[in-house]
Amino acid sequence: MSECRGRAPARAALAGNPSDGYGGAVLAVAIEAFAAEAVVEGAGWQACDRTELVDATVRRFFREFLPGGDPGLIRVAWNTTIPRSVGLGGSSAIVLAVLRALSSLHGVALSPAALAELALSIEVDDLGISAGLQDRVAQSYGGVTFMEFGEQARYERLETASLPPLLIAWRPDAAEASGVVHGDLRSRHQEGDPVVLESMVELASAARRARAAALAGDGAELARCADRSFDARARMLALDARHVEMIEVARRHGAGANYTGSGGAVICVCEGERHREAVALALAAAGCSTLPI
Repeated sequence: MSECRGRAPARAALAGNPSDGYGGAVLAVAIEAFAAEAVVEGAGWQACDRTELVDATVRRFFREFLPGGDPGLIRVAWNTTIPRSVGLGGSSAIVLAVLRALSSLHGVALSPAALAELALSIEVDDLGISAGLQDRVAQSYGGVTFMEFGEQARYERLETASLPPLLIAWRPDAAEASGVVHGDLRSRHQEGDPVVLESMVELASAARRARAAALAGDGAELARCADRSFDARARMLALDARHVEMIEVARRHGAGANYTGSGGAVICVCEGERHREAVALALAAAGCSTLPI
């Protein structure tokens, strides 16, 4: 009996988020140390810890690529090491891992862009989850990815990017769903709230400057772009004090810092290995888990 596997890493935005849902731009990096993995085989349907996310992914795959087929003949097992609900792309990684495994099993070839768009559609259209393309694009392309989300979307894996030492920090006790974090942001944007509109422009600009900094190996400028991104977020959203504290600790110790996603985790741009170690110690003292990337 054939068995196929799929994997998708966590991701962290460096600059520009959350402008991806508003025609902006984002620079993000895949975090290979954390990932979701799935195994599928043609057997009786049995999803490990059967969840709506996995079920919806299998059923949508069959509708798209195997019409008339029976999703009940597929067995799915999955696991993830991505910390949940802290803004590291945990749910999208599960969807992508299952899609990759199913694609391998059934010989379906999907480009990274098509894979990302299908994963987003499953969460948004099939499950009613509020989400944007950034997570899925970054996880589909891997590495360091720059994304433009204007009228003509453009995704670019920066093969020659040179990043300074980075550090992820998160609060396991401060997990929060992205829908709670973003609240009424979309309606405020649609209504022309000047603070939201100006912040989205600032975020997109920070992402474009971050792309240039990554290609030039300019760590100091990349740190400034991360800071600018957080500052723009703070102007337009009410933020959890526990999440803000992580940013403040990183900044007090000389690192640039931004939310990796919707909240609960931050990414710190450091000057060197010793600096990263010092920032990690400070964040650990504040109750955070950390991971150098």
